[in-house]
Amino acid sequence: MSFFLPAGAGTVTVQHAVYGTDASSSWELYAQPQACNCTKWTKVGATVLTTSATLQAAAFTVNIPGPVKFEIRKVSGGAAQLNLDDFTVTEYGTTQPSIDNDHLALGNPSGAVADVSSPNNYLLPKPQFTIGYNRDQGKPNWVSWHLDAADTGSAGRQDDFRNDTALPAGWYQVQSTSYSGSGFDRGHNCPSADRTATREDNSATFLMTNMMPQAPNNNQQAWASLENYTRTFLPNNEVYVICGSYGVGGTGSNGGVTNTIDQGRVTVPAYCWKVIVVLPVGNNDVSRINASTRVIAINTPNQQGISTDWSTFRTSVDAIEAATGYDILSNLPVAVQDVLEAQVDNGPTQ
Repeated sequence: MSFFLPAGAGTVTVQHAVYGTDASSSWELYAQPQACNCTKWTKVGATVLTTSATLQAAAFTVNIPGPVKFEIRKVSGGAAQLNLDDFTVTEYGTTQPSIDNDHLALGNPSGAVADVSSPNNYLLPKPQFTIGYNRDQGKPNWVSWHLDAADTGSAGRQDDFRNDTALPAGWYQVQSTSYSGSGFDRGHNCPSADRTATREDNSATFLMTNMMPQAPNNNQQAWASLENYTRTFLPNNEVYVICGSYGVGGTGSNGGVTNTIDQGRVTVPAYCWKVIVVLPVGNNDVSRINASTRVIAINTPNQQGISTDWSTFRTSVDAIEAATGYDILSNLPVAVQDVLEAQVDNGPTQ
């Protein structure tokens, strides 16, 4: 774009797809406000990975009040071409379009990017969830997803644990057998039962990029209980979930502290955490989140013998952010974040 938009910009939405049969590519949006009286371009939002030949919407929150211009930069994919269409800008201060049901609607916790030069903070989007992947740890830093009644159905549990071939070429792919004999479960981040609308959706949850080494008593008791409770909010509510793990060293069924498995290629985390945001079914989700919205946050030690009651591990989002360095609800207004992230949930547990 060689000209300035005089009314500023609230949001930008870009329709994007791969061109023809070309390979996947990553791209970024940059903005230059006229007020800076300079030639500096500033990146807006997260890097976008385009993998499908079907046009999809990428939404960016800009909030620049004065004249501004934009450019799109392709950052990976070599000679592969992109199909970019319908570059839509809302003026600053106008009602902003929602990015309803987007897995990253509440933000990108670690600022993960789909760039091989960032292997331990790599953005790996799926139709069913979005992953912030850590190559050197062989597990996600976090997984984020939206859940509503449309995600549940009659598809059975596929149990087809497998390596994820969507990882960049040359990266180690954790195998279905990588946890064998370790004393740790292949612990889902996005649960199988959150994706039962189709067999394909359920199968995606068994990719090893969605797994973390989890102590069996943690995974099968407290963690499973919270997963089940989360689904009781449906169908009258919809839920946004961000889940992850951090630290090194857990205690599985073999006893003792284990730091890594799979010949050092998979890190065993010390803690497993989750943040759940609950909303009545509706539109314009982000704009409907306020200081009264229920937010459940837990942080569980990755150990055998912990309490089976998930509510004993309730904590604040602020505490999880302090432990991980993430900005978990970054797309919410700061004033709303300040309230929601400081509180510890004391609502019902079943």
